[in-house]
Amino acid sequence: MTMHFRTGFIVLGAAITAAVPLISSLCDAQASTKQKESTATNAVRPFRVNFPQKALDDLRRRIAATRWPDRETVPDRSQGAQLAPLQSLVNYWGTQYDWRKAEAKLNALPQFMTTIDGLDIHFIHVRSRHQNALPVIITMVGQALCSSCSRSSVH
Repeated sequence: MTMHFRTGFIVLGAAITAAVPLISSLCDAQASTKQKESTATNAVRPFRVNFPQKALDDLRRRIAATRWPDRETVPDRSQGAQLAPLQSLVNYWGTQYDWRKAEAKLNALPQFMTTIDGLDIHFIHVRSRHQNALPVIITMVGQALCSSCSRSSVH
């Protein structure tokens, strides 16, 4: 695995992680329509990411309005994430990150939705190009990428 591939994979992972609220908002809207179509079955259906511009604008406004805590009292990470690097990262996400490029990268992958135990599950299905590769399932802990349409994430 080359360093370029690792960096790209990490950036894509970061984009996915940062996009969770946006994907959740989108899933809520799409799932309400799709749920009516597939409530009788747990069919696997195609999915495409489409970050609503309104949600991106809201995210940028909220990032710009962040109220930061005082700087940590120790020079190391023993108190958690250090303020300066975190502020730099958040500034990047709020002012420079290209959400449309991330959207295009995600949509270049075969994405799907299915319903399991009443919850819409978003997944990417990519087969390995290696004949004897073991399957890998990567899951996220915490808020699911798509909720079950019982709430609206866009305000």
